[in-house]
Amino acid sequence: MSSVHFDDLGISQERLAAIEALGWTDPTPIQAQAIPAGLQGKDVVGIAQTGTGKTAAFMIPALEKVDVGKGLQVLVLCPTRELAQQVSDDTEALAKGTNIRSAAIFGGVGYGPQITALEQGYEVIVATPGRFIDHKESRRVDLSHVDYLVLDEADRMLDMGFRPQIEQVFRGMPKKRQTMLF
Repeated sequence: MSSVHFDDLGISQERLAAIEALGWTDPTPIQAQAIPAGLQGKDVVGIAQTGTGKTAAFMIPALEKVDVGKGLQVLVLCPTRELAQQVSDDTEALAKGTNIRSAAIFGGVGYGPQITALEQGYEVIVATPGRFIDHKESRRVDLSHVDYLVLDEADRMLDMGFRPQIEQVFRGMPKKRQTMLF
């Protein structure tokens, strides 16, 4: 049992309510280490097993920094559409009770619903690199306000050959940003 509790981490009441609704009581070790660092604006490299709560470890500090209505501020890149959908679902659960909008962008599905979501506005995008670049090149995505970038399963993305796409995304982003690698 951890001696650290979520309400010890400096998280907003909105986020604590969402965490409570998920039935979580105490942060996992990766969450207890990464959340405070993320809230302080530090770059983080987090390594932990599957199922240890890595998504919450990077998404809780990201959501705490979102300014609703100011466009895309948080970008999470994932190697597979399954992971992108899972991270997007977790993001919606952690943003419950707020007006934070998120979109999942990945290949293997039609562009229509994604284009609609992008046109409606969003603060958080969870995406696979290839499909995200398609939307970026079609000028449906503005990276100029992204100040929080997460590479989820960064090692796997590099193993899968996504380095050129990741570098292409980096080139369109502000140099001053917080980066989290998990």
